[in-house]
Amino acid sequence: MALACALAVGASGFALPGPECRVFAQESKSAPQPAETRFEFEQVRFAAPVRLLVYAPSEALANNVSRDVFARLKQLDRIMSDYDPESELSRLCAQAGSGRPVSVSRELFDVLAESQRLAGATGGAFDITVAPVVKLWRQARRRKQLPTEAQLKEAMSLVGAKSLRLNEADRTAELLKPGMLLDLGGIAQGYAADEAMRILKEAGLPRSLVDVSGDIRVGDAPPGRDGWRVEVEALKSKTPLASPAEPHFVTLTNAAISTAGDAYQSTEIDGVRYSHIIDARTGRPMTESCSVTVIAHDALTADGLDTALCVLDDAGGRKLVKSVPGVRVYVARMKEGRVEASEFASDSK
Repeated sequence: MALACALAVGASGFALPGPECRVFAQESKSAPQPAETRFEFEQVRFAAPVRLLVYAPSEALANNVSRDVFARLKQLDRIMSDYDPESELSRLCAQAGSGRPVSVSRELFDVLAESQRLAGATGGAFDITVAPVVKLWRQARRRKQLPTEAQLKEAMSLVGAKSLRLNEADRTAELLKPGMLLDLGGIAQGYAADEAMRILKEAGLPRSLVDVSGDIRVGDAPPGRDGWRVEVEALKSKTPLASPAEPHFVTLTNAAISTAGDAYQSTEIDGVRYSHIIDARTGRPMTESCSVTVIAHDALTADGLDTALCVLDDAGGRKLVKSVPGVRVYVARMKEGRVEASEFASDSK
């Protein structure tokens, strides 16, 4: 799950506070290229700000393509939202336990299929069927009251990737247990960022940046630059004398970056800090702060991996990343008030 990060681009760019982390992007200098004008656009999609930064030869072209991008993202939001009772995802969940496979759109099927693949690769650490447990803990954080063991057991009885059945030939999905729910918050925005970049490139605007609530997808380098320079804010130590993790600076072209963490989304109940990040294997939230940044070829991969890597231990995370080409990972975890940072990458590009 990516974070709603603040994004600043260039000297005259924008900067909006995000609840989880901050990602700052700017152009990195290189040889001159043909002059183009930079245009910035912002609308709300997926209940969060979506920002486009586009280099285009004319304002008219930039405006037209940005409208196409936002229209497409609105369509995807209507497909994958778990808040909209009329979304395609909600209609699928309403058929849970009916015994009838449901025909779904290509977009929803592709995200469901990638989610199932990731559930298998992570041993269930990432699992979109965890939604009933997420809902339970969301209520607990709001009420400042822990769920009972009976409530947790009931919610966990509805969790498990094996209870989501997909049929590629018919392009259908079926939730096998009544009451099952799906939460695509950890992967749908990455898919949307990739779709936005596809539209921009097909329209002849490859020198662009897309930020879908912190899932950042970049194309070719801006004119006169060698890439987009991105800084991810470091996790802060709770111990005044401890050394905080250093911020990460990377220069990216035709890549994606996504960060998952809980620096600003947690609640203390009975003296214990509970994160909004849930381990789908146990149904329990993390109690130590973490921040995981993933760089990948595409935003779908980066978005899907970052939350899973928060939940997995270091050994499990390294094993997962080795199986995915072209991935770099930066991890910072709070251990007894001190930040422990690590960095690793997949073996192949």
